[in-house]
Amino acid sequence: MLKTNFPIGLFDSGVGGTSIWKEIIALLPNENSIYLSDSKNAPYGEKSKQEIIDLSVKNTEYLLKNNCKIIVVACNTATTNAIKTLRQNYNVPFIGIEPAIKPAALSTKTNVVGILATKGTLNSELFEATSNVFKAQIVIKETIGKGLVDLIENGKINSPKMRSLLASYLKPMLQENMDCLVLGCTHYPYLIPQIRKIVGENMEIIDSGLAVAKQTKAILEKHELINQQKNLGTHHLFINKNKTVLEMLVSNNSEKITVEERDF
Repeated sequence: MLKTNFPIGLFDSGVGGTSIWKEIIALLPNENSIYLSDSKNAPYGEKSKQEIIDLSVKNTEYLLKNNCKIIVVACNTATTNAIKTLRQNYNVPFIGIEPAIKPAALSTKTNVVGILATKGTLNSELFEATSNVFKAQIVIKETIGKGLVDLIENGKINSPKMRSLLASYLKPMLQENMDCLVLGCTHYPYLIPQIRKIVGENMEIIDSGLAVAKQTKAILEKHELINQQKNLGTHHLFINKNKTVLEMLVSNNSEKITVEERDF
């Protein structure tokens, strides 16, 4: 089998990284993929840096055993805490994800940008380094979205508890004159309809999905790894917990999708 036909590998601390996966397969419909939903250990944002690194190594090795030609770390917390270690230890291209502060800084009119992310992302060295670049020109309001990932993992996206938590996180930032909200967790794009009800239609909401898909394509082209087959790709999604929520999130995408519960 040609290496170009090998799958793109993705992992996240749960189902949220499917927001990235959807952008990638929309941009690269002929590529095959394997997605790992490490829901048993979600959320990574509450864990220590070493725990996040260990889980990221475990996921990477599983994907490499399944011949993945490139690995997308579809998790802000894993990227900001572990991608440096992964790149040092494995000879495969890695695509990382971090909060999209730069486009927010370019878009804001009030110079107040809100960032909703996990504790693990906001406390990381990489996030601090990125945000420090822009702190001279904009005010960055950071909020930890505690509890949001757990609710999404349990299929409670539209629950009263979700609405209550989102309001408690977003309203203080609105009072600070925020006009641009960065979603710093790959789970959070699934909350955009709920977020809109609180922040209104004029708020710019930025996530990293399309930018990550474009970067994945660029790196595949650079390494001459683009799949040359003309048929649609096949996609295998694995979850180490109940698969109901994962199936619900990806059910509208393609016939060539399998969702399976599996230990990894």
